[in-house]
Amino acid sequence: MPYDPTNPLYRLTEEQLDEIGRELDALHDAVFADLGEADANYIRSMITFHRRLAAMSRAVLIFSKYKPAWLIGTAGLSIAKILENMEIGHNVLHGQWDWMNDPEIHSSTWDWDTASPAAAWKHSHNYVHHTFTNVIGKDKDVGYEIMRVDPRQPWHPVYLLQPFYNVVLMALFEWGVALHDLDFEKIRKGEKSPKQLKDELKAIGVKARRQITKDYLVFPALSGRHYKATLWANVTANLVRNFWSHAIIFCGHFPDQTYMFTEDEVANESRGAWYVRQLIGAANIEGSDLFHVMSGNLGFQVEHHLFPDMPSSRYKQIAPRVKDLCERYGLPYNTGPFRKQWGTVQRTILRMALPGGKPRHKPGPYVMPPEEKAERERLRNLVPAFP
Repeated sequence: MPYDPTNPLYRLTEEQLDEIGRELDALHDAVFADLGEADANYIRSMITFHRRLAAMSRAVLIFSKYKPAWLIGTAGLSIAKILENMEIGHNVLHGQWDWMNDPEIHSSTWDWDTASPAAAWKHSHNYVHHTFTNVIGKDKDVGYEIMRVDPRQPWHPVYLLQPFYNVVLMALFEWGVALHDLDFEKIRKGEKSPKQLKDELKAIGVKARRQITKDYLVFPALSGRHYKATLWANVTANLVRNFWSHAIIFCGHFPDQTYMFTEDEVANESRGAWYVRQLIGAANIEGSDLFHVMSGNLGFQVEHHLFPDMPSSRYKQIAPRVKDLCERYGLPYNTGPFRKQWGTVQRTILRMALPGGKPRHKPGPYVMPPEEKAERERLRNLVPAFP
């Protein structure tokens, strides 16, 4: 039995799924054939901008005793950390820029400014989450093993506390992500050897020591007498980054629009079925170009889940093609403004803390607004070069 009988995946024939698979594979290949120096300059300039902003912000924070310097330095450092985590670190570690063959901007060598070891994150996120997206029991990102986010998940009294520990998770999100790959279910079942657990904890400890030393000892010490003010500036910047990352990631996965699956449903799924699962298991967030850069282009979460290895700067370009496909095959294109997506996520967390509950109404097949139809026609047979 389907986890959700209304799932639009089951209205598609095998032939249609094969067509979807071929069409999206072709779109992926067309974009990669078009990648070039303009794309490489984008990520290099983003890294340069981040590093300069971080350096200037920390220089200003040397004078953090003075309120204007504290505010300017903290704001700059917060933005720098968000850019490094969202638009740079997350995407580089996905291998989006491996095609450049630049050893300094490569998923095998990059380490990011967060508590999670890169290797552990690539396993829990790149492999587990992006392979088994929204598969109950396989995708550990469904509730992050501590929250009930779907009414068909069994209820337990501990979930009464999830509205409270969700706030804690917002504030400490980088540390929650760092512990995520430990897979507490495997530990409880004895499926992880003591040596593996010890090695993973050691890697987290090494990264945690580096982050704590950098943000809470070394840089505050450079302020001399203003140590305490700079320390709190670093704490604030990390909190801002954590709250923002939590909001963007939760809005991309847990709004009312997204579908869940069972392990039986995805057994032996075709390439086209995998694509459809990614498409209807994610949700976009509408916003300006600045918003999308600050969110690591995860406002295009649907496109990201279809093509996690595609440079994020290309998602806006391919979105009309994805919408066109949704319209032609009667599939939803999950999207909404940030306030709406964030609100439905918080409502879900509050409601699922209690027993029972019913699945929320899902959107129908996507119908492109008239103003977008002309643009769709222009892009139907075109993958434009990156500006």
